[in-house]
Amino acid sequence: MSAADLAARASTLLFVPGDRPERFEKAAAAGADLVVLDLEDAVKPENKESARENVARWAAEHECAVRVNAADTQWHRQDVAALADTGAAIMVAKAENPRALAAVGAHHAVIALVETAAGVLAAPAIAAADGVVRIALGTFDLAAQLGVDPTDTEALAATRGGVVLASAAAGLGGPIDGVTAVIDDAERLGADTGYARRLGFAGKLCIHPRQLGPVAAAFRPSEDEIAWARKIVAAVDATGVAKVDGAMVDKPVVERAQRILSRADA
Repeated sequence: MSAADLAARASTLLFVPGDRPERFEKAAAAGADLVVLDLEDAVKPENKESARENVARWAAEHECAVRVNAADTQWHRQDVAALADTGAAIMVAKAENPRALAAVGAHHAVIALVETAAGVLAAPAIAAADGVVRIALGTFDLAAQLGVDPTDTEALAATRGGVVLASAAAGLGGPIDGVTAVIDDAERLGADTGYARRLGFAGKLCIHPRQLGPVAAAFRPSEDEIAWARKIVAAVDATGVAKVDGAMVDKPVVERAQRILSRADA
């Protein structure tokens, strides 16, 4: 599967610092749907150039995504240029400008990382920009700007809902939720991911391989959901009935059941 396809569908996305090339292969073997090599926050300014070289070399031979520095920084153009001969998907940090995203999207699949108030307000235009295949939400930067706790789901509920709506309106898959800072608390990871999934998110950014299992499990449909979906699809396919277990079944219900089975198969 190409990096573009993975970017559009991935449920688990694992960040790796671009200046730690010895970790690239380990990250790829950890089981994430998509490895994201980071040239932005994880890399100090004095290490940007060497990290860019490391990342470009590895991305030329592996399906991955690369988080590049924001469009208004001094490093953005060089980051994008270094990836010109790769098939890497590009995650653009602090996405706010649809035109800047479309410029990157002319040659790469783009994950727009929305992590500012301006980015949230521009989410519909960002999702519709040429080349954008997914929106991701950067909760920590956004929370810092808003002066709220990034773990407070109520404080960011409107933001998450807006990003989900923007993605759906543009025909994109469910967006990617931000990181959970705790690494070894599987219960917390599952709760955070389950909450995001209920809102319509379909992926989550991870910062450590130990987060991958709990996150993947939380996105996986439950046995009850799968059983319900199979019953709906089987009933409609076999008889065309409009009622299952006393509930009306119409096209949207069937489509939801089919999406559940598709996630289960994946």
